Amino acid sequence: MAMRVLHHYRRQVAIRIAAVSLIVAALVSAIAWWVSIENLESEAVGLAVEESRRAVLQMGLDGEQPRPLLERAQEAARLLTGGFFDIAEIYDAQGHKLAEHATARGHAVEPALARHPAPQHREAGYESLQLPDGTWVLRVFVPVRRDGAPSQAAPIGFVEGVRVVPDWQREQLRGDAIGAASLAALAALLCGVVIYPIVIHLSRDNERKALQVLESHVSMMEALGRAIAKRDSDTGAHNYRVAWLAARLGEALGLSGDAMRALIIGSFLHDVGKIGIPDAILLKPGRLDEQEMRIMRTHVQLGEDIVRDIPWLAAAAQVVACHHEKWDGTGYPRGLRGDAIPLSARIFAVADVFDALCSRRPYKAPMPPEQAIALLERDSGSHFDPQVVRTFVPLSATLHQQLDGLDEAGCRALLHERIRHHFGFG
Repeated sequence: MAMRVLHHYRRQVAIRIAAVSLIVAALVSAIAWWVSIENLESEAVGLAVEESRRAVLQMGLDGEQPRPLLERAQEAARLLTGGFFDIAEIYDAQGHKLAEHATARGHAVEPALARHPAPQHREAGYESLQLPDGTWVLRVFVPVRRDGAPSQAAPIGFVEGVRVVPDWQREQLRGDAIGAASLAALAALLCGVVIYPIVIHLSRDNERKALQVLESHVSMMEALGRAIAKRDSDTGAHNYRVAWLAARLGEALGLSGDAMRALIIGSFLHDVGKIGIPDAILLKPGRLDEQEMRIMRTHVQLGEDIVRDIPWLAAAAQVVACHHEKWDGTGYPRGLRGDAIPLSARIFAVADVFDALCSRRPYKAPMPPEQAIALLERDSGSHFDPQVVRTFVPLSATLHQQLDGLDEAGCRALLHERIRHHFGFG
């Protein structure tokens, strides 16, 4: 059971780490792709800005050269389209267009470009555009200032340049972006591969410590149960037998997980409250009088108080508190009726009475299992839940046969096999 749980846990860890790694890889790849494209575009734009400033300043757009301004602007536009741009437009400080020049590729894409008002921008910027025919263009806007002028100084002119990104450069940009994205994805996946054994190691260590704590809890439960049995002049085998019978009956009724663990603990500790009953009453050989019986019945509340004060045993409270309740409401201490009695307590009641009837005691011989079953069926609907009795009857002969002749150690071994199964440790 524990190994199955561990293998299942490892599979779940592997699946989750792989899923997270793939998600992270996808996100990081997308981010890396975007960052790479942005960086490469920014580098291209930075080159375009420097080309624009150098061309405009060389042509003396500030009017300090003797040639006419329009002639100088036209020469700057031709210079720019002969280098980086496919379309170059030169504007003066007021945003009036002075010159425009375009290559053949520039003329081809110009109709698809949106018109814009006169430039007034103070900082260089760009647009990355995908035209309807799939052509990729960069549209750059550059305010030009005199050499050495501060960034807040008014521009002496503006340049708008359009570059049609050639296929080879587009492929280079895409290849670089894919490379960066692939490296990022590989790094994320490798992180997942490295993390997995660390998580498994930590979980194995935590599991080992948890099992040690669980084993100590079970040992505490047994010690407490044996202490009560010794006070009650019993060998302690009854606690093992009745807890095992209750567990097998609970399995037949579909109990599992926390409900089954609570049933086993509660069945084993059902009489824990007897530790608070005076010996004169607990060990009295004869019949108890009415006052003594009232005191004896307080063992239910005493037991409930004990297990509720111990967090690991708190799940046993339902069996401890209700194991003397009866289906018809005539039980104690609360007089619960029918389904108001917790299922675990109804299961325990059948297992407890069957074991009591079939066990040898100093004051009686063991009853044959057939006769014990007849008494259970007689009291079905009054003392016992009819459905629980119907489920138990076909199991009773086999269960009794497994218990017959076993000493306390044998009964303990049977119960421990069920504990290993339902508590998940070996």
